[in-house]
Amino acid sequence: TRSLTITSVDPSMFEKAQGEKVTLPCTFELSAEDEGPLDIEWVLIPADNQKREQIIIMYSVDRIYNRYYAAETGRMQFTHLDPRSGDGSLDILNLKAADTGTYQCKVKKAPGVQSRKIQLTVLVKPARTKCSIQGSQEIGKDVTLKCVSQEGSPLLSYDWRRVSGTRNLPATSVLNKDTGELLLKNASREYSGTYNCVASNRVGTDECYVELNVTPPINTAGIIVGAIIGTLLGLSILCSIIFCFCKKHREKKYEKEVHHDIREDVPPPKSRSSTARSYIGSNRSSLGSMSPSNMEAYTKTPYSQVPSEDFERAPAQTPAFAPSKVAAPNLSRMGAVPVMIPAQSKDGSIV
Repeated sequence: TRSLTITSVDPSMFEKAQGEKVTLPCTFELSAEDEGPLDIEWVLIPADNQKREQIIIMYSVDRIYNRYYAAETGRMQFTHLDPRSGDGSLDILNLKAADTGTYQCKVKKAPGVQSRKIQLTVLVKPARTKCSIQGSQEIGKDVTLKCVSQEGSPLLSYDWRRVSGTRNLPATSVLNKDTGELLLKNASREYSGTYNCVASNRVGTDECYVELNVTPPINTAGIIVGAIIGTLLGLSILCSIIFCFCKKHREKKYEKEVHHDIREDVPPPKSRSSTARSYIGSNRSSLGSMSPSNMEAYTKTPYSQVPSEDFERAPAQTPAFAPSKVAAPNLSRMGAVPVMIPAQSKDGSIV
């Protein structure tokens, strides 16, 4: 009994670059015995067997249903608008890495049923390739040139070449195509120049450049000695600044203490007015106890000088008062009360 048959003989595996277009073939032939409605269905079989198959697009009862997968972008569609012609191939536009997987085409027209699986691999071209230098660029040292692509599907391969000078890699160089490392052993000045790395896979290439400059070894001993001398010089300057600052601070502090120093053991001098009042007061008290017997001695007391601060001096410095017949000082000018001095008449009575 003859029934529906899928006639596609194209390869069952496809490799395409990201951004390109691919057509997954699925052609078929119907037989007279196939009288049921025609159904064509494309599904994506996930790599993880735990996940369910995802319907991508379907043709059923003379209608196309394409809102199952990537409907918003419109990247997946039937190659022919009328799959009843015997061509149910699938076009995928602007391929992405996520489109990698196994696709299955199912054709049904009762009682015939046929299916075909196609493996699609979307490869990403190498991109954002960067070159760098690892190690000291000194004569006699080992230097490593590194190359790596930030994007790109495996398997990536790296190749180095020299684009200046002799254009040949040094004889001591060792290349690792898988990691992109180029080891230059015992580097010499002749190794200097521009180097180019090319990263590639099955769908594209990308490249980068690096400049190598091999120089004589650095005089580390001189650098160390210079650093030590500089450090000692800096410390000496810092110590000098601190010493000058402390000395200046001590001088200012000493001047301030001398300027404001007040001796507590020396009492402040008394005013002339207070001295005079105390002197007059003492004489008033003596007048109260006068008698005819002591009046004569009292009248002989000198009043020729006004009491002053000299009374407060030490005995050795107090000048001696000479007797004088000068009238008693006008004490009223000094703020004191006049004192009446008694005198003795010729007949012996007190006046």
